[in-house]
Amino acid sequence: MEPRLKTHVWITAQVRLCDRQFIPFAVVRKGDPDAGAVLVRLLRADGRAMLLRRHIRADGTSAWAPAGGGEVEAAAADAHVAREIARDPDLWVIEVDDPKERYWPDRPMD
Repeated sequence: MEPRLKTHVWITAQVRLCDRQFIPFAVVRKGDPDAGAVLVRLLRADGRAMLLRRHIRADGTSAWAPAGGGEVEAAAADAHVAREIARDPDLWVIEVDDPKERYWPDRPMD
C-alpha cells in the first residue's frame, strides 16, 4: 500500500497546482477532512464534464477512473454527483475548469 495523505491536504495541494497553471479550481463540497473520498469533475470545452473517482488497484496503488459513464452532459454529471453525495455524506466534490485538458489528478504538470 502506498502512503495516503489526509484528504484536505491533498485538496490543498491540487488547488496550488492548478493555481500555478492558471487552471480554475473550486471545492464544490467539503467532506471528511481526514479520509473523505473525492469526486473530481473536469469541465471540458464542449460543455461536457468528466467525472473521476479514485480506486485502489490490486497491487495497493491508487488510480483515477471515469465515474458516471465518462464524459457526459452537465445535467447527467450533476445527477451522478447528487447520487454519490446521497450515498456518501463524507464525499468531497471538486471542479476543475479544464477545456485544454491539462489537469489530471496526481499527475505532475509542466
